[in-house]
Amino acid sequence: MKQRTAKFNIGEVVRHKLFPFRGVVFDVDPEFANSEEWWNAIPAEVRPDKDQPFYHLLAENDESEYVAYVSEQNLESDDSGLPLRNPNVARFFDPRPAGGFQPKAGFAN
Repeated sequence: MKQRTAKFNIGEVVRHKLFPFRGVVFDVDPEFANSEEWWNAIPAEVRPDKDQPFYHLLAENDESEYVAYVSEQNLESDDSGLPLRNPNVARFFDPRPAGGFQPKAGFAN
């Protein structure tokens, strides 16, 4: 098994390359660690490779806030500086002066 280094860090704000949502990384899996049912629900033509980091996000789109599980290939940094509405961001993170977030004291990731 090859060693993969995650491109994004916990507390970093990212956005999906294909779908209109963004969020804060709160956990990273070095490779796919979800169910086969979840995997097979992704249309084959856009199904990402399992051998890459996957990110757990406190995510949001125009309609709602939720938790998302996204492959590294489908994410990019979000430098928009726009505030996030997801109420869990403030529960688990403090803002960093330079942007992004840091886990609150006692937050186990």
